[in-house]
Amino acid sequence: MMGLLSVDQSAVLVVAALFGMYQFADGGCSGRCCEGTDFTCVTTDWRMDRVYGMCYCDERCLKTKDCCFDYPTECPAQPCVVSEWSHWSGCAQHCQPSFRVRRRSVERLPQNSGQACPRLEEQAGCMEYQDRQGQFCTSVQGAAFITTMEYSKGRTHDLYGAPMDAGFCMEFKMESLTAQCMVENRPYTRWMQYLREGYSVCVACQPPAMNNRSRSCQGDGNLAERDELLHWQAVGSPRCRGTWRKVQRLQHCSCPQVHSFIFI
Repeated sequence: MMGLLSVDQSAVLVVAALFGMYQFADGGCSGRCCEGTDFTCVTTDWRMDRVYGMCYCDERCLKTKDCCFDYPTECPAQPCVVSEWSHWSGCAQHCQPSFRVRRRSVERLPQNSGQACPRLEEQAGCMEYQDRQGQFCTSVQGAAFITTMEYSKGRTHDLYGAPMDAGFCMEFKMESLTAQCMVENRPYTRWMQYLREGYSVCVACQPPAMNNRSRSCQGDGNLAERDELLHWQAVGSPRCRGTWRKVQRLQHCSCPQVHSFIFI
């Protein structure tokens, strides 16, 4: 009997040696979830395609279709977890169209082919109306700088808490725009996709973009002739720009939301 047991033990040792190249000998993925591509993360059991044989428990098995049957339950996908957005930074430059930044960090990396981490940094167009010494910027003539009307939300009081001037609205007919406007897909530039040649757009002139003395905004075209071709540029993407012609001045903007903008 002892001899037979020795033979059996020897057989077990031989089998173990044959499979020594692999990390695991038992079936299934319990306790053996591996990152990336790992050829040692293998065993013999039923696969997810109902075929019995060699199967894997690494992340790549989902692409190669050779996962063990219990991979989804033993190695559930865990998405990337990120922190909340930081506060927006100040404008990178003063007294000219610029950009601001906000960031977030990774708190947990994705596991088992979980959803990848989203964008960790966002930029948005902005305009700082005071220089680094705290003096109000001097308005200059040139192209109109515009952004989405969403930017005006919350502009009810000035820097000192006084109610702001409601300003006015200029209606323009869009004559031309660059192709870059149509491909902008960042969260704070998607509004540019709604710019279309031939459409009427409304652009509000409000403080602090409105000059206190002239009660005008840069490039608002208020004094321009109706047939004069005027230039505009989208804040947040310098390559999105074009031309328009003045239609009329209004007390309040009445265009659809996607065609309503604000001077900045």
